[in-house]
Amino acid sequence: MELVSQALAGDRLALARLLSLVENGGDGAQDAVAALYPHTGSAHIVGVTGAPGTGKSTLVNQLARAIRAADTTVGVVAVDPSSPFSGGALLGDRVRMRDLAGDAGVFIRSMASRGCLGGLARATGDAVKVLDAAGFDVILVETVGAGQAEVDIAQAAHTTIVIEAPGLGDEVQALKAGLLEIADVLVVNKADRLGAANAVRALEMVIDRSAPQPEEPSAWRPPILQTVALDGSGVPELLAAVAEHRAYLDASGKWDSWTLARVESELMDTLRQMSLDRVLSRVGPDQMADWVARVAAREVDVYAAAREIVGASR
Repeated sequence: MELVSQALAGDRLALARLLSLVENGGDGAQDAVAALYPHTGSAHIVGVTGAPGTGKSTLVNQLARAIRAADTTVGVVAVDPSSPFSGGALLGDRVRMRDLAGDAGVFIRSMASRGCLGGLARATGDAVKVLDAAGFDVILVETVGAGQAEVDIAQAAHTTIVIEAPGLGDEVQALKAGLLEIADVLVVNKADRLGAANAVRALEMVIDRSAPQPEEPSAWRPPILQTVALDGSGVPELLAAVAEHRAYLDASGKWDSWTLARVESELMDTLRQMSLDRVLSRVGPDQMADWVARVAAREVDVYAAAREIVGASR
C-alpha cells in the first residue's frame, strides 16, 4: 500500500491518514496492519491510567517532554470517553499538550473509546502498531480514566503507570483491587497538596501486603513516586523508573513472555469479534429484531436464543 510506504518513510500526513484508516476499521485497515506488522516490535509501550482528576494528561505531557529531552522519539495515543447518548467525544487531551506541537520527534493521536469498556478504544492496539512501525521509540497510551475496572492497559503495555492523587477520597480507596494490581510504577501526582503523604503510606501498605515471597527475590516491586505535573517535579525520577522497568523486562525474559501473552489475548479478541460479525451478517437485522422481541416477551431465554441464532447462521 502506498499509504503504508509513505508513513514508513516518515510522511506525517500519511501517518495521520493511516491512523484514521485503522481507527475506522474495515478491510482496508486490516490490510494496512498486515503490511505494517513486520516492522513492529521495537517500541516500549507505556500505559498511563488512573481515576479522572489525577492529572494524567498533564503528566503524560511532561513525560513526553522528558523523553524528547533524552533525544528519544515518542508517540502518544490518548483515549477519550465517548458520550453514551450522542456517541461524540471531546478529544481534548491534545489541548494540554500544545507545547509539544511542531516537534518532529513527537506524534500525538487522540481517539474516542466508542463505547468500549476497560479504558481503551477497540482500535488502540492497531494505532500503537502504526506508531511502532513508524519508528517511535516510546509510545505512551493514556486511558480514558474511568476508574477501578480500567485494566485492559495491562495487556496492551509493557509498563503500566497508575496515577493516584490526594484529596479524591479516603485512603481505603487505595486498598481496593483492580488498578493497583496492574501497576508497574505507582505515582502520587499533585504531591504538593495536603494529604499526599497519607496517599503514599496507603499505597505502601498495599505494596507491602503483596510483596514478593522469599522464593521470588528478583520479582519487580512497583516503586511509589511523587510528582507535581504542573511544574514537572518528580518527572525525571518517573522516567528513570520506567527505564528501570524496561531493563528488568529484558533481563528477566518477561519482555518475550509478555509479547506471547499479548498476542494470544489479541488473537482471541479478534476471533470473538470476527465470529460475532459473521453470525450477525448471516442472521440479518430482521431476524435479530424478532429474537430480541421473543426474549423480551419471555418466550425464550437469551441462552436458547443465542444457540438458535448460531445454529441458524451455519
